[in-house]
Amino acid sequence: MRETCRIGREVLDAAARIIQPGITTDEIDRVVHDATIAAGGYPSPLNYHFFPKSCCTSVNEVICHGIPDARKLEDGDIVNVDVTVYYNGVHGDLNETFFVGNVDEESRKLVQVTYECLEKAISIVKPGMRFREIGEVVNRHASMSGLSVVKSYCGHGIGELFHCAPNIPHYAIGNKAVGVMKAGQTFTIEPMINAGVWRDRMWPDGWTAVTADGKRSAQFEHTLLVTETGVEVLTARLPSSPNVYPWLNA
Repeated sequence: MRETCRIGREVLDAAARIIQPGITTDEIDRVVHDATIAAGGYPSPLNYHFFPKSCCTSVNEVICHGIPDARKLEDGDIVNVDVTVYYNGVHGDLNETFFVGNVDEESRKLVQVTYECLEKAISIVKPGMRFREIGEVVNRHASMSGLSVVKSYCGHGIGELFHCAPNIPHYAIGNKAVGVMKAGQTFTIEPMINAGVWRDRMWPDGWTAVTADGKRSAQFEHTLLVTETGVEVLTARLPSSPNVYPWLNA
């Protein structure tokens, strides 16, 4: 899992380096595909339940599972790139939301708060912690900033299977997640945070989930390992990862 997740991080970093106004999400997909194959892996999304591409690219109001296409990214867009690599029999899954050129203050705040939601959720991971606590932490931080948490999609177990138990919702009220964390478990936390309402709609392609009100959505994801004493972020940023988030330099 460590090895696979490190490859996933390097693949996502390769995608991050080419993001700028004028490139298409198809071009991002090509970089992800080629980097995954070059590392000896396979892009888990490709042909997963007939998903046609090697990564998900979710622009602006797209919450998740956007399909790469020929639309050029424009100055001021935000785009989430979700990468999963299959290597040596296991999957490693991560995503980040990137700024395209000069992004307005509201979108910058949305992306930073979403990043912080994931960081705060990771900070409580340890043996004996209930999975439903993750929703409490994420919901508290998002709502303090006037943002909402998507309820239709959640974090998940990962390893030999791409998606498996446990389910890890990111919302608080009505969160019925069962179970407690145990050392040795691997799973993802991947909050999707909306600038407007939490409700989502599905495009006719059967994949692309968008905000019901057309306002923007951001997401970050890591694959995590529960250790005896806490948590190891298997998809953590590397010293070579591109410096794209101003708050990390503070």
